[in-house]
Amino acid sequence: MTLGDDVVFSSVAALGRGLRARRFSSVELTEAYLQRLESLGPRLGAVVTVTRALALEQARAADAEAARGHWRSPLHGIPYGAKDLLATRGIPTTWGAEPFRAQVFDHDATVVERLRAAGAVLLAKLAMVELAGGLGYNNPDASFTGPGRSPWNADHWSGGSSSGSGAATAAGLVAFAIGSETSGSILTPSAFSGVSGLRPTYGRVSRHGAMALCWTLDKLGPLARSAEDCALVLQAIAGADPADPTSADERFAWPPPAARRFRLGVLRNATARAQPEVEATFKAAVDVLRSFADVEEDVAFPDLPWGDAVGIIVDAEGAAAFRALIESGRSRELRARKDRFGGPPAYMTLAVDYLEALRARVRMRAELDALLQRYDAVVVPTRGAVAPPIGYDFDKPPGPPPPSPPPDAPRPPATIPAGNLAGLPAVGVPCGFGRDGLPTSLQLMGRAFSETTLLAIAQRFQQATEWHTRRPPLDRLPAAGAAVTSAVRGPHPAWADSAEPGRGDLYRL
Repeated sequence: MTLGDDVVFSSVAALGRGLRARRFSSVELTEAYLQRLESLGPRLGAVVTVTRALALEQARAADAEAARGHWRSPLHGIPYGAKDLLATRGIPTTWGAEPFRAQVFDHDATVVERLRAAGAVLLAKLAMVELAGGLGYNNPDASFTGPGRSPWNADHWSGGSSSGSGAATAAGLVAFAIGSETSGSILTPSAFSGVSGLRPTYGRVSRHGAMALCWTLDKLGPLARSAEDCALVLQAIAGADPADPTSADERFAWPPPAARRFRLGVLRNATARAQPEVEATFKAAVDVLRSFADVEEDVAFPDLPWGDAVGIIVDAEGAAAFRALIESGRSRELRARKDRFGGPPAYMTLAVDYLEALRARVRMRAELDALLQRYDAVVVPTRGAVAPPIGYDFDKPPGPPPPSPPPDAPRPPATIPAGNLAGLPAVGVPCGFGRDGLPTSLQLMGRAFSETTLLAIAQRFQQATEWHTRRPPLDRLPAAGAAVTSAVRGPHPAWADSAEPGRGDLYRL
């Protein structure tokens, strides 16, 4: 039985219904995704290792249990992909980096264990920016797998550092994927790839077995076709873990309570410096939110050095995480030039600066919580621009730069570094399309452990829209290993000024 696009692009919930109704088996579903991974994955720069033998073994086991009437969870028999910083026993875990291409662990990450216990089927280890961007990469071509390409327009980036997780989910190569975020690595690829992404509260999901970049910032979460899918995955992976002392014993409830009217705040200057198409689709998305929520406009966001604080923490903790690599000199084997030489400057971060950032973090988190306790969520565009073209440095695109804005020109609220610094959850969902046929995205951020509410809001939005059901055109993908190209013409595009402010240009992490 050959399964078509209507099946492989289905939501997790719909796939689960299909399996239970015996319209297809897990083996058939797994084989369909495997074929797509093997044929399309390399052309998108989205895959490192296809785990064909393991996937079919797990799918057969899922089918055998289903035949006996045993269903482990809503993910039973559902195929997925894991970002290649999650340990998988006996399978390479490369961290996207040349020095670790042969690295193999003898254990599974807790997230991988929990998904296996839920009956999910591991299809592949998905591509990522080398070392999750911890050494300051400045170009999409920052992995031995090459740049992640957007399925919507292969001349553009799928986003980092969870580039493969975003592209593979958007292209229907997996039903869902696990990514990680330090300061943008789930939200950015979900926006650039046109999928739903959930950054959970710090500690909501165990990080045992995941590559460490920043111990006080790293988080693991799902990228999927819908907010409901993200909730179903979070159900399976959330919870305390003795192997991760930072994990929290907080219950995640889904489905949400009965529908109610939400209270939302649109942040002041939410679309400052955004591309016109991003601004237009965001305003249309807010109009949809008004149909089921009370929306307050022009909500002030704390004007604090969010990016600077995150940048110092990333430099200090990242240098410690990769100390052996930096001191050995093997960081010179990394693909991105800035990564090859970014270690020593980070290594020189002053202890006093790091400690001051941690002290300031306490006050900054309190100010942000004081704002968020007034709303179920605050609302901004996930990114102020659509995905940038690949093929050159982020800060040096070809063509003359646009006129500099006046010094007092407003900047957008720095929600990505702020939310990560405070360890808060956020959901990004597609809300339209901008230039070059690329998707735009809506971000909802709330208080710690408010994932149920955030996902319920996102689900209501998706019930009223169809952006998350759109499928990318895949008939114009380059051949595997094709040279990196650039589609930029004329002056610098607006995305060049859309990164969050602060050290390390943190929107890439």
